[in-house]
Amino acid sequence: MKTILCFGDSNTWGYDPEGMKAPFPRRHPLEVRWTGVLARELGVGYRVIEEGQNGRTTVHEDPLNICRKGKDYLPACLESHKPIDLVILMLGTNDLKTMFNMPPGEIAAGAGVLARMILGSNAGPADGPPKLLLVCPPPVGDLSHLPDIAARMADGTARSAKFPHYYAALATALNCAYLNSQDIVKPSALDGLHLEAEEHLKLGRALADKVRELGDLRFEI
Repeated sequence: MKTILCFGDSNTWGYDPEGMKAPFPRRHPLEVRWTGVLARELGVGYRVIEEGQNGRTTVHEDPLNICRKGKDYLPACLESHKPIDLVILMLGTNDLKTMFNMPPGEIAAGAGVLARMILGSNAGPADGPPKLLLVCPPPVGDLSHLPDIAARMADGTARSAKFPHYYAALATALNCAYLNSQDIVKPSALDGLHLEAEEHLKLGRALADKVRELGDLRFEI
């Protein structure tokens, strides 16, 4: 059995864009979420673990939302689920928040902090590191019809469009696997941030293909 840990934010949690009309977040069903699609596509022999959290950042403390810093939670997460064959890391969108005032390159650097924690850990088989698949976060769509969100994520659309350049460079520097989700999915027109069901399907299938490309996930120890 090969274990895949998916560490991300609300698009890993499966936030349903329709939830913006409700008083509380709504989640796509398990079989709809890209993590569920990934598990179904890979089939028997793989265990896919969801570790998505609404509002999760890479390395920033959000004063309005407690316990959202990925850097703080990641070590315990890795320890809890070890041995892990592969970690799929997709984070950075929440770092676009105006309060953090971070350019795209620095946001990718934050993802790099987590990536190096994963690759330097003993959370993989035989106390070695897991393999890493770094995923560039989806683009931020048009927020002009949502002035409150647009204010909280100033210039988010343009800044997120620069992610692929920096995330690809990071993957090259780390010599890890990479997937640019911006080539595959687009955000919902409802909120400009989250994925509709059909986009989850696309991403889950693309990630399954990428995992198959990686072949044997286990390191030679």
